[in-house]
Amino acid sequence: MPDIIQTTVYRLDELDDRAKERARSWYREGALDYEWFDSVFEDFEQICEILGVRLKTHVVPLMGGSSRQKPRISFSGFWSQGDGACFEAFYSYRKDAPRALRRHAPRDSELHAVADAMKAIQRRNFYQLRADIGHRGRYYHEFSMEISVERDSPTYQPMTDDAEEALADALRDLARWLYRQLRCEYEYLTSDEAVDEIIAANDYTFTESGRRFG
Repeated sequence: MPDIIQTTVYRLDELDDRAKERARSWYREGALDYEWFDSVFEDFEQICEILGVRLKTHVVPLMGGSSRQKPRISFSGFWSQGDGACFEAFYSYRKDAPRALRRHAPRDSELHAVADAMKAIQRRNFYQLRADIGHRGRYYHEFSMEISVERDSPTYQPMTDDAEEALADALRDLARWLYRQLRCEYEYLTSDEAVDEIIAANDYTFTESGRRFG
């Protein structure tokens, strides 16, 4: 004959501090099993377009047999050696990029510095620099980006001596900026405040020790 076992369950705010931490840990283990970084990537794509960075893409299959083009943006994180973000793209000068970027992100001084650096090195080369950005190796960070720079001069003028290094530095700074945005988004989504809000919204229940019930 089956036994009936009664269990008292609790909402998160009814647990003590130790049990709350256990409940939060349960949620965090599977919380980010979706593409939580999509909004960061979408903003990055807009910023790249403003700067004249044309992201390379690859084909991603979708349900139903269709497919879509997905930008070649990669990252790993967030606190291990070798973590970072990188992207693959083509770059050429975009007129008024610093001004347009300031309209898009008026308070982001790090992005402003990237746009200003790109314009400065382009000016010294009559706005003729182009870059091809690829990826090498098995890690994903700014130094895994392979960057080749050339000057598209109709009279075959060479680049200034600092052109390749200066432009590569600006593109790597852009990858560093992306990584910081991803890390901030991750830290927010896994913060106690955000986790508590989602647990409460879904009305999850737990045992007295903080173990998920059901």
